[in-house]
Formats: sequence, C-alpha cells, structure tokens
Amino acid sequence: MSGNNIMTGSRIVIETLIEQGVTDVFGYPGGQVLNIYDELYKASDRLNHVLTAHEQGASHAADGYSRVTGKVGVVIATSGPGATNLVTGIATAMLDSIPMVAITGNVPTSLIGRDSFQEINITGVTMPITKHNYFVTNVSELADTIREAFKIAKSGRPGPVLIDIPKDVQTATCEFVPQDVVTPYPEEIVSDADIDRAVWLINSAKKPYIYIGGGAAGRHMTKDIMALAEKIDGYIGCTFMGLSAMPNSYERFLGMQGMHGHYASSMANKDADLIIGIGVRFSDRATGNAAKYSRNAKIIQLDTDLSEIGKNVGVDIGLVGNIVSSFTKILERCDKQSHPAWQEAIEKYKVREKEIAAEAERRAGNEMTPRKVFDVINSVKDKNTVIATDVGQHQMWTAQYVNFEKARRFASSGGLGTMGYGLGAAIGAAVGSGDRAVLITGDGSFGMNLNELATAVSYNIPVVIVLMNNGVLGMVRQWQTLFFGKRYSSTVLERKTDFVKLAEAFGAAGERVSNIEDFRAAFERGMNYDGPYLIDTLIDMDEFVLPMLPPGGSIDDIITTKDREVK
Repeated sequence: MSGNNIMTGSRIVIETLIEQGVTDVFGYPGGQVLNIYDELYKASDRLNHVLTAHEQGASHAADGYSRVTGKVGVVIATSGPGATNLVTGIATAMLDSIPMVAITGNVPTSLIGRDSFQEINITGVTMPITKHNYFVTNVSELADTIREAFKIAKSGRPGPVLIDIPKDVQTATCEFVPQDVVTPYPEEIVSDADIDRAVWLINSAKKPYIYIGGGAAGRHMTKDIMALAEKIDGYIGCTFMGLSAMPNSYERFLGMQGMHGHYASSMANKDADLIIGIGVRFSDRATGNAAKYSRNAKIIQLDTDLSEIGKNVGVDIGLVGNIVSSFTKILERCDKQSHPAWQEAIEKYKVREKEIAAEAERRAGNEMTPRKVFDVINSVKDKNTVIATDVGQHQMWTAQYVNFEKARRFASSGGLGTMGYGLGAAIGAAVGSGDRAVLITGDGSFGMNLNELATAVSYNIPVVIVLMNNGVLGMVRQWQTLFFGKRYSSTVLERKTDFVKLAEAFGAAGERVSNIEDFRAAFERGMNYDGPYLIDTLIDMDEFVLPMLPPGGSIDDIITTKDREVK
C-alpha cells in the first residue's frame, strides 16, 4: 500500500475525522485553516460543516451536539482570535465533562514564537481547560494524534481535547493508513469486596436516596436505577447535570435537589440515612454548606474519576471505576426491602411542595408566571423535543418545571454557567438529534450571542426561542433583593431592543406575548413553523426562582417565599 495513499496534512485531518465516525463539524474559516477548509469543500458529500456566526457559537454548537448524541463534538477555528474565541466553549465542555475535539490552525512552525500575525500559543492558553492538548509538528504524527484525541475525549470522565496544527504541517504530505474507530480506554473494575461493603450499607439503610449526576446521565442507566429504587424502596433525586436521565413521570423520581432544587428532593436528601451518589461531584450548588450536608447519612460515591471521591464532602465508600458495571453488581446483590415510614415521609414532602407551588400561583393571580409558561411548553412539546437553555433564572425554572421523558434531551451549562451558551447549543442539538429544539433564554443571556440567529436562519434550524423578557438580569437581581438590601447595581437593563424586529431582521419569525393564552397560541405556531421562531415573552422583573438555599446555607435555611419565609 506504500505510496498509494499520499495525502496532505489538511486532507489527513478530514479523512481521519470521517474515519472516526464524524458526520458533522462546526466552525469558522480563517487564514491558517484555509487548507483544511479546502478539503472540507472537497469532502462535503461525506462531512457536513455548519458555518456559525462566531467561533464561540461553534464551540457551543459542538457541545450541544455532543450532549444529545453522545458523540464527540468537533469544532474548527483559525489561529489567533479564532482560537481564543473557542476558550469559553472549551471551558464549558470541560466543567460539564462533554467530549469535544477542537482543531485549530496556527502559523507555520518557522514563524512560531516570532509574534507573527494572528499567532497565539493556544495550547498554553487552553492547558487548564482541556483534558489534553497537542501542538503537531510532524505530518506523519497527525492522524494518530487525532485518533488519540478522540480516545481521550471519550474515555473515563469525558472532556475536550485541542489539536493545534501549524500551516506547514497542513501542507506537508505523508502516507495515510486508515484505522478503525477508536474505543475508550478500559475503565477500572471495582473489587467485589468494595461492592459487598456498599451492598451492606444499602441493606442496612432505612431511608435510602439515589442521587444521580451528569456522570450517570449518558450511560443508559435509567432502567437499572429505577430497578434499584424499587428493590430497596428508595427515592431518586438528581443534580442539575443529571436532568433528563430519569423520566419525570416516574413516581420515585423527586427531581433536582440543591440551591434551586425541588422541595421534596432536597428534603429527602437532607433526611436520608444513605445517599448513593452516581456520577455526582457534590458541588457547592448541590450541597449548600458542605459541613452541614447530610450529616446523619452514610454516603456511597460511584465515579470514574478518583479525584472526585470525597473532594467536596466526606464519603463512607468510594467506588472508582466503571460506573455501569459497579452499579449492576450492586443491583444484583442488594436485598429486597420495604420502608413504609420513608414512603410516608416522602409523601409529606410532595404534599408540601405542591402547597408551596399553589401559594406562589395564588399570589401571582392571573399574571403570566414562569410555571404557567412551562405548563404550556410541557403540554405542547413531545418526548423527543430538545430543551436548551442559557444561564439565569430561566435556566433554573427550566430545571424545576420541564418534564423530561427521554435521556439526552437537555443541553445547558451547569459547571461554568455560561451566559450566551444556549443558541449555539440549541443549533448543535437540533443538528445532532434531527429533532426540534426549544431554547429557553433571558434577555440578558440572549444578548450575548444572538448573532447565531444568522446561523439558525441560514440552515433553517427548527428552534423555538422562548425569550423570558423581564428587562433585568433576573438571577443577580434576585440575590440583590434577598441579600443586598435591594440595591440594584447594574441589573436593570433599560435596553430598547425590539427582539421581534431583531428576529425578523435576521430572517426569522417572531412575536411578542404578554399573557398566557397568547403564549400558548404563539408556542404552538412556533412548534409548527419551518425554521427558527422567537417568542418575546414578557414576565415580571420581580419573579423569583424558589425554593432557594441562601449562599453558604443548608437545607435548614431554605427560602420558599419572596419574603424569605423559612420553612
């Protein structure tokens, strides 16, 4: 075969991506990736490229694509500002453990270190926010470098990998030898002795609580987790990143817990005598005051990442390795149990949660509240509809109110909290899933990357944008109301942007609504529209996300009403 498959580095990039099963890439061209884009043009029948309006939008699109497909998202950018514009998207993927490969061009190796036009040390810039990164200096190493990048991105705890390719490496030639799709590195198998220790704790518990996070969400564990809950008479809660991993209709699923979690889930977590954490990192937003977190509970933590075991809260048993195999063994070995007192306590929490919601709606009267908006969304969307969000109050309302019935139908920035994430992610999620996406956003977040409306229109992406417009930075204003004496410093936007006209200027459809009946009609039109559709949804600037744990507080300090009444 020698000599028959001589290719340039730029073609090797494209052929290796196709070899690794990539069908869609996102990006923006520039001087130092022109050779790669030329090969993209030639391979357009085999590899779909989505041209975004900005490199940050491309990185978020690759992220959203990965979240709904489970595949490695791919983004391409040129050197200098093109590469640095990826940084926020790469960091977003890193903190949420999303597999991504970012490919950047750079100036020729002979010009490296000479402050050449658009030269940047992007491997140095991204070292803290990638699982690994590469600076390729030899074309003969290029294909294997890309393969290794894919292997690292999807192994163990997934995450982003960056490959920086100088221009002369793209134009150099060598033989390309096709290989198979890489598989993840093998994960450690937890010992039977450690499994038996965990089973003993579970069999001894009277109030078990199964706590699922992002590490479990993409591993097809839903049925097994439900089976364990039935077997040990336990209940299930989740982190923000664990949303959509469990059907909301499942009676033992209590929803998200933590700072803005469901009352019943947070109270169950507090009162449990055993917490089984699966792919969770026990972050500050989930635990509140770590010193007070579940003081009376034993904790079992299952994770692929050793560094997460006991990092934020002390655990009694840490099981490091393949989460699925560990959990399957636990499920097989646990005793069948019944805990009627625990069932009774959970039912009381559920009743109290409904009372809190009813009281909030009573106070709101006929206003268009977030809950009413999401009731409409739930009644119109189907189980395949992808929900994406930006960051802020609307994100937490989404987490509280949207009913998910199918895994991998949620894309939102959890760890980094990236305002401006949503539209790019919704575009990538719609491309990856082939289904309609609904973006829940706010006027603050949407303003950060609304340029991606151009992308949505150009590719006729089926995305409905529900813009919850309160004229303020809602989450920051809520904190200022509760903890800063209502000193609203720089949170009242007072912008004159007409989002409907803006959508129309980009070529999308849009309308403005101020009551729930009009919202229902608009949302139904949007869900049946061929292309992007924006609904400017006017809500009260003083709407709160409740319940809420105050910063540094615990579940004992939970806030359930605007007047800080503690329940």
